[in-house]
Amino acid sequence: MSRVAAIDCGTNSIRLLIADIAGDNFKEALRTMEIVRLGQGVDQNKAFNPDAIDRTLKAVELFRDQNASKGVEKIRFCATSATRDATNRSLFTDGVRDILGIEVEVIPGEEEAELSFIGATKELRQSDAPFLVVDIGGGSTEFVLGTTKPTAAISTNVGCVRMTERHLVSDPATPEQIAAATSDIDAAIDQAYLAVPIAEAKSLIGLAGSVTTVAALALGLAEYDSEAIHGSHISASEVHRVTQDLLTMTRAQRATLGPMHEGRIDVIGSGALVLDRIMARTGLSEVVVSERDILDGIARALVSSPS
Repeated sequence: MSRVAAIDCGTNSIRLLIADIAGDNFKEALRTMEIVRLGQGVDQNKAFNPDAIDRTLKAVELFRDQNASKGVEKIRFCATSATRDATNRSLFTDGVRDILGIEVEVIPGEEEAELSFIGATKELRQSDAPFLVVDIGGGSTEFVLGTTKPTAAISTNVGCVRMTERHLVSDPATPEQIAAATSDIDAAIDQAYLAVPIAEAKSLIGLAGSVTTVAALALGLAEYDSEAIHGSHISASEVHRVTQDLLTMTRAQRATLGPMHEGRIDVIGSGALVLDRIMARTGLSEVVVSERDILDGIARALVSSPS
C-alpha cells in the first residue's frame, strides 16, 4: 500500500489529500484546505498578485510539514484555472519547487475534468450512469460525461471567483449584475452542450466548495458537516431557493450562515448561480453532492502511474 499526497491548487483554494492506496483499496489519512484566493485579479490582469502568491506559498509550507509528519512517499501537485491564465506563473511554480522539491503540473482543463470524474464516480452505482460531473471551481467549470470513464469533457471559463470579480461587484449584487453573470454562465453552458452530449446524462454529480456549501444550506445544517453533505440529493428547486437567498444577501448576512467558510463569503453567490443555471438548462431534477473530486482522482492516478 502506498501513502501518497495529492495537492490541488485552484483559483480560490488549495487542498491536500493524503491517502493510503492499494488497487481499489483507498483509505483517507488527511483531507484539508486553505482558502488562498490565488486567482485574485487574474481574470482582469492575467497575472498573479504578489500577495496571492505569498498566501498560497505559506499554505504550501504548511502542507509540506503535514506530508512529512504523515510519512508521505509520493506527492503530485496539480494547478488549474488561475495558473493556466497567469503570465507570471513561474513566480508561483518556482516557489512551490523550492518548498516541496517537485514540479507543479499546470494541467489543461480536459485533464482536470477527467481527474474530477475519476475521483467523483469511483464509488457510485453504475445503475445511475451515465453521470454528468460538474466541477464548479473559482476560475472554471468542468463538464464531464461518462459511465466507468469519461467519454466527453470540456472546461469552461466560468467560476465563482471569475464571475464575482467580473460581474457581482456590489453588496448585494444588482439585478443587472446578476443578469450579466447569468448571460456569461449560459454562454458557457451552450459551449458545453456543443462538446458534451449532456442530454444522455442520467445523474448530475456536483463537486467543489460552491456545490457543497449550497447543499449544506439546503439541508439546513448549523455548521459544515462533510459526512452529511457527501452523497446528499438536493433538488433543483432547493438549489434555486438557496441561490436566490444568497444573491439578495449582503456580505455581512452571508457571513452569519453557519456552514459558510470565511473564504467563500464573497464568491458563494456566483458559485451557486453557476449550479442553478446548469440545473435549469439541463432539466435534471436533482444534484448528487460529492466530497470526492479531483483530489481523489489525482491520488488514484499517482498510484497507477509509473514513478
